[in-house]
Amino acid sequence: MKPGVLVIGHGSRDERWVERVEETVRGVRKSLPGVPVACGYLELVDGRLIQDGIDRLEAEGVTDLLAIPLFVSEGSTHVDEIGWALGAYAEPRRPTDLERYRVESRLTYGRPIGDDPEIVDALLDKLAASGLSEEPAREGLLLIGHGSEEAWFYEKWRSGLEGLAARMKQRGGFADATAALLRPDEAADRVRAMRSGSGTELRVLAVPVFVSEGYFTSEVIPKRLAGLGCRYAEGALIPHPKVADWVVRQAKEWLAKLRAECKEGEQVGEN
Repeated sequence: MKPGVLVIGHGSRDERWVERVEETVRGVRKSLPGVPVACGYLELVDGRLIQDGIDRLEAEGVTDLLAIPLFVSEGSTHVDEIGWALGAYAEPRRPTDLERYRVESRLTYGRPIGDDPEIVDALLDKLAASGLSEEPAREGLLLIGHGSEEAWFYEKWRSGLEGLAARMKQRGGFADATAALLRPDEAADRVRAMRSGSGTELRVLAVPVFVSEGYFTSEVIPKRLAGLGCRYAEGALIPHPKVADWVVRQAKEWLAKLRAECKEGEQVGEN
């Protein structure tokens, strides 16, 4: 048995976007000595696509592969189609243009970010560094994610972001916290609801929950927030080191399970 880890990102033509992902993966490698770790992208990064990453790891002799989708939510349609293309399940939840990847190793499909504690830490650090929060007891958090128009995917987006919001409210002592999606456009309604429930003097701090900076964080969200009187903590999750910690924790949990299965198999063989 030789385990390996593949971190899967969306990909971008912007090399700075790719470098932020690669920096995160370098942090993962440092924390998993002896375990091959590669990065693969869904699209737009020639020579470093998902199949390229699989091939590199299997060329190193990897027999057991953990593929971790570096995406915010289980509600991402990309998370669903990539899982199907890797062979993690029989059918995708929606049509996809992807074809099945070639995977010779025994594959485990990991989980996207969701509301895991490392991401709470990363978002709170990001908010603190922005200097926008002055008196949490009089502030409301508005987490903003991409979202989906399709019911199942929408619910997964909402539940994950609301979980993050609840954890951040508790940890940071904020007066209120909720989530808004870009698809459908919910920002204005969520801001009005928070202010009507907590008073018009509530300061709303808008925090984007995106893996990396780009068009949505720099253009779409500011336009959606225009005129709402929110303070916007621009930026994204990577390359915050807590994101690498999140990958490492998931990998270590998987490695422990693999070792337990291997030990159990050896004991059965001896008997």
